[in-house]
Amino acid sequence: MAKIRIVDVTNRDGEQTARVVLSKLQKTIINVMLDEMGIYGSEVGFPLNPHEWNYLNANVELTRIENNDGVPAIRDLRLEGWSRAVASDVEQALAKTGLTHLNLSISTSQQMLEWKFRGKFSKDDIIQMMVDAVRAALEGGCVSVGINAEDASRTDMEFLKDFGRAGKEAGAQILRYCDTLGYDDPCTIAERMGELAREVQMPLETHCHNDLGLAVANSVAGAVAACDEGQDAYINTTVNGVGERAGNADLVSVILALRYSSGLAEKGYLDERVDTTKSYKIARYVANSFGLPIPINQPGVGANAFAHESGIHADGALKDRHNYELYAFEDLGRGHDEIAKTGREILTGQHGGTSGLEYVYSHIDLAFRDGEHAREILKLVQFANLANQQPLTEEELRFIYHYPEVARKLLTYTP
Repeated sequence: MAKIRIVDVTNRDGEQTARVVLSKLQKTIINVMLDEMGIYGSEVGFPLNPHEWNYLNANVELTRIENNDGVPAIRDLRLEGWSRAVASDVEQALAKTGLTHLNLSISTSQQMLEWKFRGKFSKDDIIQMMVDAVRAALEGGCVSVGINAEDASRTDMEFLKDFGRAGKEAGAQILRYCDTLGYDDPCTIAERMGELAREVQMPLETHCHNDLGLAVANSVAGAVAACDEGQDAYINTTVNGVGERAGNADLVSVILALRYSSGLAEKGYLDERVDTTKSYKIARYVANSFGLPIPINQPGVGANAFAHESGIHADGALKDRHNYELYAFEDLGRGHDEIAKTGREILTGQHGGTSGLEYVYSHIDLAFRDGEHAREILKLVQFANLANQQPLTEEELRFIYHYPEVARKLLTYTP
């Protein structure tokens, strides 16, 4: 049976959100958390950018090295890079990073051909550039290559099919349908994705923006239509729906829709590995990292997602939660108490010393071998605090402790 898998793009498209930025350590922790959640893939960033090289190679390394328990920090998550569909870009990206999965993007709509490329390229040129880039990626050692049709929702369907067939013949495995402006609606994207799946006969991927508030609905409708035609489908998401302009399809909302909605739950298309009990943890981490609070009404993870005040609702929820809740808060990894300290608090950061460091680590049950070990970790913690521009989280402190050499690479920049 065809399956729907999630490829989260928080570390690429999500980080393109205006006015925010992530440190390379934060991007890495997001990848670790996505892996723990059973997400299929992460579009980790831009392998053509020099400031990404250490981070990308460090994350590839994390799929190989093991912690003290013999478990790699990233076990199953597929690390994917994004590149323009330009052969020279692909060659340089592969020369500088150890990525083996690339997504190659090029604009396909008449609007973009006329007003972005200014008539410089014909449709045949677009296809040839994409084919050359695919071949360069495969010749450069890529295990998988996806082709992205930017502005696919405003692209002529016959050209979109030609684009997909040419990419497939060149060796691409996935065609990404980009609703770049959030222009589609669930009916149009389902019709178009179904037709592509039927006639091009290759796995399809949805990449939907939220300009009309339809990113989640469109992503789900398009992916289901592809699966109904017998093709595997992939959905691009971002944690908390962050992204350019109005954002992208929210990770948790997409998963909840596929797992609990009336018409989709019984289809069983969602990848069984997805563990929703990790949802609240990653949502909180990303919100803290971006400095963007989770909306109070965010499905599953918002402060009001399980709040009941109305007398009728409160009475019904107390009698049986199924009266007013489709899923349990435990399913999202919620239900624990969150404690805010009001007395003495010892932190560690750029100005910290070993005494404070040892105190902080003792509270997460980690100790140092000796003074030299403590000083080594302290230096990394100081630099990480500078990179994050905020206090380090428990996840970040643990990561630095267990993977100090990888952390050093993440904190190293060479302009």
